[in-house]
Amino acid sequence: MITELNHTNIGIAHKIHEVFQVSYMVEAKLLNAKDFPPLKRSIEDLLNAESEFYGYHDGTTIVAVLEVKSEEEVTHIQSLVVDPQFFRKGIASKLLDFLFTSFESSLFTVETGAENKPAIALYERFGFEKVQQWMTEVGIEKVRFSLKPN
Repeated sequence: MITELNHTNIGIAHKIHEVFQVSYMVEAKLLNAKDFPPLKRSIEDLLNAESEFYGYHDGTTIVAVLEVKSEEEVTHIQSLVVDPQFFRKGIASKLLDFLFTSFESSLFTVETGAENKPAIALYERFGFEKVQQWMTEVGIEKVRFSLKPN
């Protein structure tokens, strides 16, 4: 089940943070990143975020989080994370399906590490196309994808 998460609630923010931490640790390893900014995101950052958060629940436990920032015609995926214990179960795909049915945008965008092959494969499978690639100031190569729905 997917529900909107009230990230301004301290208990919910802690649960979001837990999923972010375990998932981003895996991504940091994939990218061979020594300094990985998403791992530095604090509970306070989540409490004050201007994004919307949606959680995928396995029973009463949040096992995946979708964070989006939607402005007029563009919806940007800020984060899409799945607890590693729940990898390869189609949860990220379900969150993307939810996104496309919940937001009527003329453009969807997302960024990820250039070496994050599982994420890139997911986004390409949904029709996202690479539009930019660059090196960050912390030495992580990133790619930006966009999708214009039909």
